[in-house]
Amino acid sequence: MARKYSGARGQSGSTRPSKRVAPGWIQHKTKEIELLVVKLAKEGKSASMIGLQLRDTYGIPDVKAATGKSISKILADKKLSKDIPEDLMSLIRKAVLVRKHIGENKQDMTAKRGLQLTESKIKKLIKYYKTIGRLPLSWKYDPERIKLVVE
Repeated sequence: MARKYSGARGQSGSTRPSKRVAPGWIQHKTKEIELLVVKLAKEGKSASMIGLQLRDTYGIPDVKAATGKSISKILADKKLSKDIPEDLMSLIRKAVLVRKHIGENKQDMTAKRGLQLTESKIKKLIKYYKTIGRLPLSWKYDPERIKLVVE
C-alpha cells in the first residue's frame, strides 16, 4: 500500500521479533527498569528518548517485553506523563518552525504545502486523542496560541 503523503510504496527497515519475550541476557530486573524510566523522565527526557537511552546505555532492547508495561504506561502510573502527547507535540513544533520559515520566505510554496500536510496530521491526531480521552474534548489547535506553549 502506498504511503499517505508521498509517492513511495512500502516501508523498509528492520522488523521486531514476533514473540515479545524478554531476552535472557538482560541484567536489570523489572523494578530497576521502572526506576530507570522514572529517573530519566525526571531529567526531562521524552518517552522515545528514554527508550533510546535504555537501549543504547543500559542494554534493554524492549521495555514492554521486560516489564509488561510500555514506557508511557509506566510514566502515566507515576503521574509523569505530559499533558500533550509526544507525537502531537513534535508535529506542533514542526508546524511552528514552518510557519516561522513562511513568514520570512513568503513565496516558498513547497513550505506552504508542507504546512498543510503537517496541520492535517495534527488535526487527525487531535481527533484521535479526543476519542480515546487523552485530550479533553474542549482542546483546540490554534497556531498562534500554541506557539507560546512550544517556545
